[in-house]
Amino acid sequence: MTLLLAGDIGGTKTILRLVEQPAVGSMYNLDEATYPSQDFPDLVPIVQKFLAAASAHLGYLPQPEKACFAIAGPIVNNSVKLTNLVWFLDAERLQQELGIAKISLINDFVAVGYGILGLTESDLHTLQVGKFQANSPIAVIGAGTGLGQAFLTPSGDSYQVFATEGGHTDFAPRTELEFQMMKYLLEKHRVDRISVERVVSGMGIVSIYQFLRDKKIASESPEIGEIIRICEQEAGNTEKTVDPGAVIGKAALTKTDPLSEETLRIFVELYGAEAGNMALKLLPYSGLYVAGGIAAKILPLIEAGGFMEGFINKGRMRNLLEKVPVHVVLNPQVGLIGAAICANRL
Repeated sequence: MTLLLAGDIGGTKTILRLVEQPAVGSMYNLDEATYPSQDFPDLVPIVQKFLAAASAHLGYLPQPEKACFAIAGPIVNNSVKLTNLVWFLDAERLQQELGIAKISLINDFVAVGYGILGLTESDLHTLQVGKFQANSPIAVIGAGTGLGQAFLTPSGDSYQVFATEGGHTDFAPRTELEFQMMKYLLEKHRVDRISVERVVSGMGIVSIYQFLRDKKIASESPEIGEIIRICEQEAGNTEKTVDPGAVIGKAALTKTDPLSEETLRIFVELYGAEAGNMALKLLPYSGLYVAGGIAAKILPLIEAGGFMEGFINKGRMRNLLEKVPVHVVLNPQVGLIGAAICANRL
C-alpha cells in the first residue's frame, strides 16, 4: 500500500484527501476535510491539523509517502505565490517541514486533466458519442471563475497532461450581435482586445447580461436587476455577498427572467463554439471533456442544443467535429481526484 495526500488549494478553501493506493487495483479514500484557507498562515499547519485529525479515525498517525497539491495559479520550478493569499509555497520546503518524501505542486486545471483519467461513467454526461479512437489526444475545457483549457497526449499506457492559456486567446465573434458585444466590451473596459475568457466564464455571463441590458436588446426584471446592481457596486471588493453569474444562471434555468434566458442562450453557444475551436486544434478523438464549475449546474441549458451546434458549426470541418466524443464532467471533485493520481505517479 502507498499512502498519498491530495489537495485542492484555493484562496477561499483548502480541501485535503488521504488516499491509499494498493499495489494492484484502484485507490480508495481514507479521509477528507475542508479548511478555510485564510484562517491559516501557510499550508503546513493545515496539513498537520488534517493528519492529526485523521489519526483519530484511523487509529494511527498517517505519514503520506507522496503528495500533490492543485493550486489556482502559475507553477514555476515547483513553487507558487498564491494570488488571493499571502502564501508562498515551495515543494522542497513542504517536503522538509511535513516529512513527505515527494511533493508536487500543479496548476488546478492540470489536476482536472489528470482527474479525467480517474472518472467513471456515472461522473459524466455524454453530449455526443462520436467515434472514440484510442491513442488520440484528450481535450479539457472548463468555464468557472475563468476559462481553463488543458490537453492530454498518449504516453506509454497512460496520458501526459499539459497546461495551456487558451482562455486568453482572442474572442472571435460570429454574428452581428456578437460583433456589437465585442465593440461594447472594448469600450466598456477601455482595452484593445477581448479574450474569450471575457465572455466564456462566470464574469462572461455577467458581461453578456450587461450588454443585452444596456443596449436594450432584452428587458430587465426589477428583481434580478436589483441583485445585479448590488453586484456591480461590489465589483472592486474581494468579498462579495452574491455571485451574479449564478443568479443569472438560476433565473435562466427556472425561466423566470427573459433577459437571463437570452444571456444564457448566447453564453452556451459561445461556450460550445470555443470548445469546437479547441477541438479543431487537437482533434481529440479520445474525448473532449467540459469541466469547470458552470456546465454541470446548467446542464439542461447545455443539453438544449446550442452548445453542440456551436461546437460543430465549423463549415467544412463539421464532419470532423461530429466524430469527437463530448462529455460534461459532473463530479465537482475531479481536480482532487487528479491530484491523487498525480501524487501516485511521482
